[in-house]
Amino acid sequence: MAAGPLLLALGALLARGGGAAGDGGWRRGDLGPPAEERCTVERRADLSYAEFVQRYAFQRPVVLRGLTDNAKFRALCARQELLAAFGDRVVRLSTANTYSYRKVDLPFREYVERMLRPQDPASLGNDTLYFFGDNNFTEWASLFRHYAPPPYGLPGTVPAYSFGIAGAGTGVPFHWHGPGYSEVIYGRKRWFLYPPGQTPHFHPNKTTLAWLRDTYPGLAPSAQPLECTITAGEVLYFPDRWWHATLNLETTVFISTFLG
Repeated sequence: MAAGPLLLALGALLARGGGAAGDGGWRRGDLGPPAEERCTVERRADLSYAEFVQRYAFQRPVVLRGLTDNAKFRALCARQELLAAFGDRVVRLSTANTYSYRKVDLPFREYVERMLRPQDPASLGNDTLYFFGDNNFTEWASLFRHYAPPPYGLPGTVPAYSFGIAGAGTGVPFHWHGPGYSEVIYGRKRWFLYPPGQTPHFHPNKTTLAWLRDTYPGLAPSAQPLECTITAGEVLYFPDRWWHATLNLETTVFISTFLG
């Protein structure tokens, strides 16, 4: 199992300072897929609620396709649309380490135009800031009301949204929490997942990119995670307490629905 081709692509990206304009007007740092496309999470386009509960809700992740139509929401998430509607709003950035202790507030436009860039491979997680999770639901309500979440809830839970935009090579290292969904609106996001009883080996202040470079290539077959690259329009479901880490393969717009 080799991470080399992906990291070489990332190095070329950082050397040239970004990529061409991508879908929705977002500047994309397109790393290209790894030489070996590994997706060890099932993809389903015909899943009933009964089967979801029986096979996945409490047991393992699954990638869902075609359950909702978010074309309107996707159009509203285009770069110029978001800047026009929310450019002057203050957003809260979080550090990209396991515990996300540090928070920084700044105008959304400043984040998009000045800070939304590819990850520096040498940076630690607590030196990497990006926009995810800390959303003012009153200020962003005009956007969120157009989002159609996955239709499958869990008994006794209430959904809560987490919206984010991140540059190529960024991501959050391994952590766990309650169950939820994550949908890519633009871009591509690579996921690595372990069940609750299998704690991954990682440093909480190193980025997912550093883990991919330093730890991933040497994993024994029994220590390999479930993994998959989620593309625009796909939704990944993860059960309660599953360890997961993410890596944005290009500038990525995404929204998660946590079932708290």
